[in-house]
Amino acid sequence: MAAMCGSMVAMQKTSARLLSLLSLLQARRDWPGAVLAERLDVSARTLRRDVDRLRELGYPVRAVKGPDGGYRLDAGTRLPPLLFDDEQAVALAVALRTAAATGAGIEDGAERALATLRQVMPARLRHRIDALEVTSVARSAPRPQPQADTGVLMALSAAVQAREVLRFDHAPARAAATAAGEAPPPRRVEPHHLVIRGGRWYLVAWDLDREDWRVFRADRITPR
Repeated sequence: MAAMCGSMVAMQKTSARLLSLLSLLQARRDWPGAVLAERLDVSARTLRRDVDRLRELGYPVRAVKGPDGGYRLDAGTRLPPLLFDDEQAVALAVALRTAAATGAGIEDGAERALATLRQVMPARLRHRIDALEVTSVARSAPRPQPQADTGVLMALSAAVQAREVLRFDHAPARAAATAAGEAPPPRRVEPHHLVIRGGRWYLVAWDLDREDWRVFRADRITPR
């Protein structure tokens, strides 16, 4: 019985240490091995074993070359379990609960993610989230506002980050053809910012053909 109790205590210590190690690896890009071992109060050999355990659990921990050596938590091919502190968990839950107000068309995904997060939350945090009731009130409008496609928003965001010229079709405010009966030519812009206002997404960009700043509604954009 004493041996069994000792084994359980050792397993609990190892699990707690793995969680601490994972939390540290998520906090910054690179960690020298000696610093990690010191923070966890373990030997370099124990640290290597703990890193191997994280790898077995699916966390892509990579050894970093250098004078002291170290470790880095890389992006993997699948999303492993993540570790959040109390403030991060609450912030994430609040963001998910208010996702409907963004107009990005992610309400269903946000609702499922919030349910998953709430299920694993400690009771002390779950009560705080349940007490937060948010009602999104849209501006009065004669008809529902169209939502921007999530894929379009991701494409626009990638173009902004890459600072690359973007070509797209932009539907006019009214579905009307040009005087010649043809669709308007595609726009060529240098995208600078994605902005959300009143539940609508806009792209702020420099129009290369008109040589001026323009603001385009994202729900009317079709990237080429």
